[in-house]
Amino acid sequence: MESDFLTSLVIIFGASALVVFLLHRLKIPSIVGFLVTGVIIGPYGIGLVEDVRAVEMMAEIGVILLLFTIGVEFSITKLLRIKKSVLGGGGVQVTLTICLSAIAVYLVTGHVNTSVFMGFLVALSSTAIVLKMLSERGETDTPHGRMMVGILIFQDLCVVPMMLLVPALSGEGINVTDVVIKMLKAALIIAAVLTSARWLVPNLLHQIVRTRSRELFITVIILFCLGIALLTSKFGLSLALGAFLAGLIISESEYAHQAAADILPFKESFMGLFFVSVGMLMNAGHMAGNWQKISLTVALIFGLKVITGVISVLAIGSPFRTAVSAGLGLAQIGEFSFVLAVAGKTSGLISEDLYQIFLSSSVATMLISPFVIKAAPSVSAWIASRRLLEKVDKLKTISREGPPAKRQGHVIIIGFGLNGKNLARVLREAEIPYVVLEMNSDTVRVMMKKGEPIYYGDGTGAAILHKLNIGRARLLVVAISDPASSRTIVSVARHENPDIYIIVRTRYITEVDELVKLGANEVIPEEFETSVEIFSRVLHNYQVPENIIADYIGSIRKGSYSVLRTVELPPKHLSERYNFLKDIETETYLIKEDSRVSGHSIKELHLRAETGVTVIAVQRGEEIHQNPSPDLELKSGDVLLLIGRKKDINHAREYLGSDRYIAIKYH
Repeated sequence: MESDFLTSLVIIFGASALVVFLLHRLKIPSIVGFLVTGVIIGPYGIGLVEDVRAVEMMAEIGVILLLFTIGVEFSITKLLRIKKSVLGGGGVQVTLTICLSAIAVYLVTGHVNTSVFMGFLVALSSTAIVLKMLSERGETDTPHGRMMVGILIFQDLCVVPMMLLVPALSGEGINVTDVVIKMLKAALIIAAVLTSARWLVPNLLHQIVRTRSRELFITVIILFCLGIALLTSKFGLSLALGAFLAGLIISESEYAHQAAADILPFKESFMGLFFVSVGMLMNAGHMAGNWQKISLTVALIFGLKVITGVISVLAIGSPFRTAVSAGLGLAQIGEFSFVLAVAGKTSGLISEDLYQIFLSSSVATMLISPFVIKAAPSVSAWIASRRLLEKVDKLKTISREGPPAKRQGHVIIIGFGLNGKNLARVLREAEIPYVVLEMNSDTVRVMMKKGEPIYYGDGTGAAILHKLNIGRARLLVVAISDPASSRTIVSVARHENPDIYIIVRTRYITEVDELVKLGANEVIPEEFETSVEIFSRVLHNYQVPENIIADYIGSIRKGSYSVLRTVELPPKHLSERYNFLKDIETETYLIKEDSRVSGHSIKELHLRAETGVTVIAVQRGEEIHQNPSPDLELKSGDVLLLIGRKKDINHAREYLGSDRYIAIKYH
């Protein structure tokens, strides 16, 4: 039995490696490769793997680890920041999707209970696929990324009441008291888990880290992840939601980044198993025989979910472009829908034929989803640029905050995150005029009350940039986390003002060339700015002159970091200079009241000739004499700054404390 399971794992990983590699050459996302692998080697394909249940059990661990790492990177503070998208956007999306889906299914089946249950299945989106794609593309913290994460969290919370309502929909009746008790238990466990994030867990992890045992640290982290997931599942919540809460707990400690790094290899391996297991569910024979029904179902699911996603995001005040991106990203069926579907089939809510059609359609939406998410920013930007929709956003923006005052020679800051806030603070202190454009309406409302010249709007539109008087602006700084939007803003801004100086901050070096091509004057990638800071400190430690370091930094930035993107060996003279300077030190020497040095000039000491040490500065009270004259007369209380080799400085200290210089003077 053990050898059979091991054989299945070898087949899965071997086939996955081959398929993912081949599809990667075609620039097809790895998720699709894993899904295709499952279809090929599964029981409905060539049948290399028959024990699907064992694979599914390991696949669940993949989902748990994915949600755990997302929770670690998310933090409770960030979760509270998106509470509007969780409660508002998620509530509207789930409710609207259930209602519209139920109506569509009722027109086909004529059964109310079945229709409502199918609405439950369609309402959920794939947390695993969406979060993995957002993470790979660096879009988790973009406006549409935050909306999608918030709605996904709400969907996971809805799994509990949906499961509790299955008996009622199947006609078995429902115990209201039992439902209330289970809901209270779920709320209690969530509250207990989040409370422990503040006090219990950080202290416990501190004690673990003090042992300096990496093995113990990893063991405890995995225990937290799987243990809390299991605990929440016992109270009726999903395993994935429990893992997400476990990640939130760890995120409140200073060990969050190390925990995420240690879990990453496990997560990637098990996530591949998850997508392979989903692909194994697809019955290729059934799909071939019912391709018309399945194609229509997939089209209806995508169309309906895009519409409800767009409406839900618009309902909480986000721009149309953000709403379209989020709607396209959430258009697939979720992995927890499979769990619900099995429960519904067991209860007799859906027939075997309907179950198979739903299953095939769900896997098809998952296969298509990576391509849709990849294209979503471009598609949403194109749709939002249509004249009618651009006018809608324009009216909404102006009516909400009012047009900013006319300015000229000012700086336009797009995005008011950490970088935008720091820049605004410096500009304010330097009395340089500026305006800020931000898409978070809550941030705009709060900062306007504090007197910040900030306005709500989407910088990808020419209309709002005109309102900020871009034609007379001197400089534009793009400091947002949305690569697609950054590219659009640069292109539009350069077209509207050919003379404006554009600085763009980006997370990834791969964006640099494209942004420069579109018209950016400077692109600052976070990845390489960190590298610049590190190597400048290393060179400084090797006694490389500050002006040489500054020249290196200037040339690197001037060439859009091309130096760091190619393999070049450092100049040979750096190592030679280090060998020359590595023994050079500086040290101070205090002239005491009874010192015989007092009353004599530097020239009279013959210090350099006798010891090889030079006096490069003299501090006298608050006054500092840099590069002092040889004729400077030294006094008691003066502090000499000496430079030379360590052994020479030791010699100089002895020399200054002796009578030798007097003998030399009168020689």
